[in-house]
Amino acid sequence: MKQKLRVALAQINCTVGDIEGNASKISEYIRRAQSICADIVSFPELALTGYPPEDMLLKANFIDDNLKKIKEVAKVVGEIVAVVGFVARKGREIYNAAAVIYKGKIFAVYHKMCLPNYGVFDEKRYFAPGEKSVVLKFGNVLFGVNICEDVWYKNGPTSQEAFCGAKLILNINASPYHMGKIKLREHVIADQAKANKLFMVYTNLVGGQDELVFDGQSMVLDDKGRVIQRLEAFKEDLLAVDLEIPQLKGRCGKTIIKITDKLPVKEKPPLPVQKRGILEPVKEVYEALLLGLNDYVKKNGFQKVVLGLSGGIDSSLVASLAVDALGKDNVAGIFMPSRYSSAESAEDARQTAQNLGIKFITISIEQIYKMYLAVLEQHFFGMERNITEENLQARIRGNMLMAFSNKFGWIVLATGNKSEMSIGYATLYGDMAGGFAVIKDVPKELVYKLSRYRNSLSQVIPERVFTKEPTAELRPNQKDSDTLPAYDILDPILKAYIEEDKELEKIVSLGFDKGTVSKALKMVDASEYKRRQSPPGIKITPKAFGRDRRMPITNKYRG
Repeated sequence: MKQKLRVALAQINCTVGDIEGNASKISEYIRRAQSICADIVSFPELALTGYPPEDMLLKANFIDDNLKKIKEVAKVVGEIVAVVGFVARKGREIYNAAAVIYKGKIFAVYHKMCLPNYGVFDEKRYFAPGEKSVVLKFGNVLFGVNICEDVWYKNGPTSQEAFCGAKLILNINASPYHMGKIKLREHVIADQAKANKLFMVYTNLVGGQDELVFDGQSMVLDDKGRVIQRLEAFKEDLLAVDLEIPQLKGRCGKTIIKITDKLPVKEKPPLPVQKRGILEPVKEVYEALLLGLNDYVKKNGFQKVVLGLSGGIDSSLVASLAVDALGKDNVAGIFMPSRYSSAESAEDARQTAQNLGIKFITISIEQIYKMYLAVLEQHFFGMERNITEENLQARIRGNMLMAFSNKFGWIVLATGNKSEMSIGYATLYGDMAGGFAVIKDVPKELVYKLSRYRNSLSQVIPERVFTKEPTAELRPNQKDSDTLPAYDILDPILKAYIEEDKELEKIVSLGFDKGTVSKALKMVDASEYKRRQSPPGIKITPKAFGRDRRMPITNKYRG
């Protein structure tokens, strides 16, 4: 015998700390799920507080407000089971929890058992681990509830709940994005479904939160591990699926929580056919950057952004992302030439701005630069010009951008990429100045691919920007290649060292020149102090600087 259930997944965009706003959105989606006659609706992990709340969890009032609000949310729940992520408290301990609500009553609270404490996760700092699984009886169906990391362990909570007779698992998540992660998630969930012979409903958070982007891409898998439904990537979504769940008696007796023996009779309209696939890899990254940028700007109370538009590939990509995320009326580009800026750069910057339809301002920094040189001349007398004079130009530009930010309330977008941030090829208080570094975790080679992808939608970046040699234009005839290996060599070296933690000899064994590798690694190690002072940026690789990779600034170890 099988029981038919209509299960809805509410993939919502929550804001950390906005308990009132998050509760309102949860209530709205519960009503929407009820309107399509869903029997169950599940929400993301910590949907009520937003994820990750970090040290907000150390504030007693924050926990109190969340506990008060989950009771208010429960009041809007009618003849539907709602699984909502919130923070539970028991004595002095707090828990990453899921409330199971039906007809205004909280029937069960599940405490997350497997707390991640690696990469961007720091849950053991705040939460106590749960100690028991939760299985509930709804009509003739037994279902289990668990949270994110719980499903990644082969003999963890999912297996325990399956042993007690659950044939459906509702797993709620706040799983951050990085390139290719959807395939890894799908593999893990499919293995659990097949191994335990049950249906998996995987509901993930969507939205940007500081450096993190949550991609959604929630999914439903059958008991053979096949994806039978998938939600939108990088967008809020509500989707229902009709499942036929096998009816079995529970094997854990009194530990099974009864919600109701008889499901309410509902006239269920047919569901629309909706098929959503996985995005192509470069498009996936582009969409992640759009969402991260949009949410960072808007959730922090800004409307407009400004950036230095140099005529190079990095600033052209950032300008394109800003327009696509925020609209052309909310973006300004400033071209700030010095004596070393080429006519081609001026033309390319102007053309990019024109193609995008954004406000374009040209401010020569030559007079300011001359003044700096004159003031410093007596102090630098007899010394050759070097990187000092080069960096003065970058710092003047940083000051100009910050002046526009202060005067008009625009947030400055830094335009440095991961390759530059890795080796310190960026100027503190110059091109590193800004409120948000959109492509901070995007290697240079990927910058070109993303820019090509954007041009495939509409031609906004001039072709010459792709073909000319990268240059900072801070001295005569300067090229990045004067100082750095070619990016198609540098980027794989940096990936091996930063994302894969490979040491020098191992990287050399991959086919790279030892001198080139040694130089690159020394530059990475010497630049930690710079990166620590850079603005936050969107994580799109498996290991980004900051939350993922936490290296000491003062460090003599060189392997």
